Amino acid sequence: MAEKKEKAVEAQVEEAATTEAPVVSEAQANPDKFLKDFNWHNYEEGIDPVDDKQLEEFEKLVSENFVDTLDDEVVEGEVIHISDRDAIIDINAKSEGVISLNEFRYNPNLKVGDKVEVLIDVREDATGQLVLSHRKARVIKAWDRVNAAHDSGEIVNGFVKCRTKGGMIVDVFGIEAFLPGSQIDVKPIRDYDQYVNKTMEFKVVKINHEFKNVVVSHKALIEADIELQKKEIIGQLEKGQVLEGSVKNITSYGVFMDLGGVDGLIHITDLSWSRINHPSEVVELDEKINVVILDFDENKSRIQLGLKQLSKHPWDALGEEVKIGDKVKGKVVVIADYGAFIEVAEGVEGLIHVSEMSWSTHLRSAQDFVTVGDEIEAQILTLDREERKMSLGIKQLTPDPWTDITKKYPVGSKHSGIVRNFTNFGVFVELEEGIDGLIYISDLSWTKKIKHPSEFCAVGDTLDVVVLELDVEGRKLSLGHKQTTDNPWDKYETEFALNSTHTGAIEEIVDKGATVTFNEDIVAFIPSRHLEKEDGKKLKKGEEAEFKIIEFNKEFKRVVASHTAIFREEEAKIVKAAAKKASAAAAEAKPTLGDANDALQALKDKMDGK
Repeated sequence: MAEKKEKAVEAQVEEAATTEAPVVSEAQANPDKFLKDFNWHNYEEGIDPVDDKQLEEFEKLVSENFVDTLDDEVVEGEVIHISDRDAIIDINAKSEGVISLNEFRYNPNLKVGDKVEVLIDVREDATGQLVLSHRKARVIKAWDRVNAAHDSGEIVNGFVKCRTKGGMIVDVFGIEAFLPGSQIDVKPIRDYDQYVNKTMEFKVVKINHEFKNVVVSHKALIEADIELQKKEIIGQLEKGQVLEGSVKNITSYGVFMDLGGVDGLIHITDLSWSRINHPSEVVELDEKINVVILDFDENKSRIQLGLKQLSKHPWDALGEEVKIGDKVKGKVVVIADYGAFIEVAEGVEGLIHVSEMSWSTHLRSAQDFVTVGDEIEAQILTLDREERKMSLGIKQLTPDPWTDITKKYPVGSKHSGIVRNFTNFGVFVELEEGIDGLIYISDLSWTKKIKHPSEFCAVGDTLDVVVLELDVEGRKLSLGHKQTTDNPWDKYETEFALNSTHTGAIEEIVDKGATVTFNEDIVAFIPSRHLEKEDGKKLKKGEEAEFKIIEFNKEFKRVVASHTAIFREEEAKIVKAAAKKASAAAAEAKPTLGDANDALQALKDKMDGK
């Protein structure tokens, strides 16, 4: 290599000798010998001074024939040798340069004679060779190229190296650029790996000089082509037109279609005449299907498409033989509180109202009878082909329990039923499916005073009842629970008759009196003035005494008693007995006129109420 440089210098020196003055210096005449014999050490030590003119000539030769290795400039070199690890590059300098083959991994076809861009990394290593960098040279040149491509909008080639979060890493001119996932294609990408290790065309869309970031886009190139197609397609759109499209995206509310650069939406309700839970039940991603244009806005930027409209409406295909009263089978597709929708044929539905699910009259929900997906049989109750409506019934498939109600539940008969719900005035009891009866609150117990039915029983309890009244036309049953047992007040009417005496203790002192409990049903009221004892004091809580019944009302279950009446009655008996004895003694004596007058006066006073 050194020999080659020296020959170049020699050639230039000879050329100078023939074209310029005939008198030449030693260096010009024999540069080889001059360079070989020149003692740099002596020169640096000042031992062998060199003429300034000679030095100028030498510097001129070097500057004309050798690359300045002190400048950080990118120069072009030639590959002159390739070893197992390195490439030897001639950059027309004093010595060859060396570059590791790792820097040429992107170019596995590198060969001797190729021109490459390099940057001098180290001017000389231990062996006197230049250490060059192709990678750094590529980066410097790459930034120039990238900036130029960004400014001009030039399309560049890039190599997709790998995936990264949110997109891909692309090698563009040796610079790692970022390709966002949204900029790969106009349609959503589901498999990013399919692009790895591929060379593609890109457009530089953004450069951040501060952070040395480059963003490229492949989508921008596609959009440019699509925009032309889009304008052409939009100009030809008409309502009712049938087009072929590709399923671009599936959402819960519909399907986005690619019509060749123009997007349209098929709403979930326009996918199928039958009810569906999700559009994926009908179409798949990337599937090609025919669709019809239903509507679009003035700018034709929002296009409404339909799929089901390409087939005949199921109601139009419903056979004329289907009529009211027929039994049909279908699948439960939707359930609401008020009823359930049954698909009796594809796209043909009927409603079973909750009132048509059971003969029972108490309020219930449709979920109590059917669930989504059930296959059931029903009877057609109404059918309107123009309005495309049909109502169905389930209970009609079983006999109406009220048909022979008088035989099954005659007045006076006893039965058992389940408490279904309460009202403020009574309890509804179900005797069987479809047969409900009402027990009024007054017919729950003979003895208990009930303010609300929940005090007596709970929903789901089983109660014994007696049929009290039956209204077949009104479909009403009046029931009684207390009538299943004898009325204990019939017995109490004799046991606690007026003037009968009973022993009890004062249980509570209440307003205007007190109460005494004689048994589990009889709680008597004692007025305050009837609590007075013989000594003038009043009975206290817990004090036991005798009481006389002074009022008994079976209808209102009211019992009033008195303690005072006990000893006052005794006093009255004593006074009466004494009077009787005195009267008898007086009758034995002879009456005088004065006595007669006194007797007459007493009789007169008695008659006058004195």
